[in-house]
Amino acid sequence: MQGIHSEAAFEVFARASALERQGRSIVHLEIGEPDFDTPEAVVKSAIGWLRKGATHYSPTQGVPELREAIAARLSWRHKVQVDAQNIHMSPGTKMMIFACIQAVVDPGDEVISVDPGYPAYEAAVRMAGGVPVMVPAEESNQFRFTVDDLKRRITKRTKLIIINSPQNPTGGVLTLKDLMGVAELALEHDLLILSDEIYGKIFYDQRPPSMLDVPGILDRLMLVNGYSKAWAMTGWRLGFGLLPPEVFPAVDLFLNTSVSATATFTQRAALDAAFLPETEAAIDKMVAEFKKRRDVFVDGLNNIPGIRCLRPSGAFYLFPNISALGKSSREIADRLLTEGGVAGLPGTAFGRNGEGFMRFSFANSLSNIETALERIRTFVSTL
Repeated sequence: MQGIHSEAAFEVFARASALERQGRSIVHLEIGEPDFDTPEAVVKSAIGWLRKGATHYSPTQGVPELREAIAARLSWRHKVQVDAQNIHMSPGTKMMIFACIQAVVDPGDEVISVDPGYPAYEAAVRMAGGVPVMVPAEESNQFRFTVDDLKRRITKRTKLIIINSPQNPTGGVLTLKDLMGVAELALEHDLLILSDEIYGKIFYDQRPPSMLDVPGILDRLMLVNGYSKAWAMTGWRLGFGLLPPEVFPAVDLFLNTSVSATATFTQRAALDAAFLPETEAAIDKMVAEFKKRRDVFVDGLNNIPGIRCLRPSGAFYLFPNISALGKSSREIADRLLTEGGVAGLPGTAFGRNGEGFMRFSFANSLSNIETALERIRTFVSTL
């Protein structure tokens, strides 16, 4: 564990909260969770199930009816036959990511993922004794990697490719051509794919493609998703994985021996209410508000000398380029918090290629974002 780094978002949140307790005003743009309440239909269902006694263990694999509903939904959405027997629930999508990596990565195996990228992937790989291999996601390519760059990093020791689209921290979205290129490499080199699609319902242009839209890949695809982001259920801890039959028993064993099961009432609530029309309408309303915030924030940052920012197509993060300010990402982030009263993350919290960038979450109110822009502009003018 001494070689593993914790997520910077929670570290910065703790520092920002300590400053608030001292009487400082802080705009929180560091934590990656919606500032909306969980849809009311989900909450009502959960309360009902609690009162009906759904407070005991579920099967490790999850409530069968929910697994069937998820399989049916994926089959309908992506025009592919998904078997409920290959769906496994987990207490949060992060736990499913760890379970998948622990299930398939042996010591010395190489695992390719994106830099900058979600730091939990590298942590999980290192915990399994694997070797992280990074492929760059470049600002000049809308924060997408190229398939050629990916191909050059494949060796005889490569076991797994991890992708995330829409992506944390950049909001970048892979194209169907990108995904097909990943699939071709996986087939050619007999590799597994872990596709993290937790932000798949939070998009602002065309719906992002899924690895499930690529034919002939199910036998080597571990797709992870959950209810935290789109349904504003981060604290409920409810995720799932679609797993190849050969991998399923190992993932099941890992979860059985580590967390036993996923909370029963959260699964029942999701089964009852997650796909109701009113719940879907609440998600649409939230995403529409995110789009307004995104546009105000992007335009505001691009009007500050020394900062440029792409307009992300998905998720709820901005990854502005601050290299022209002449300071390291960490120094800018630290000073912006302590001097400017804005909590953001240095790009290096997501990998070496994050140097020269910062990550801001726009899962905050429009008024707070406007306040943050004023404070950022004032801070930059003092550098």
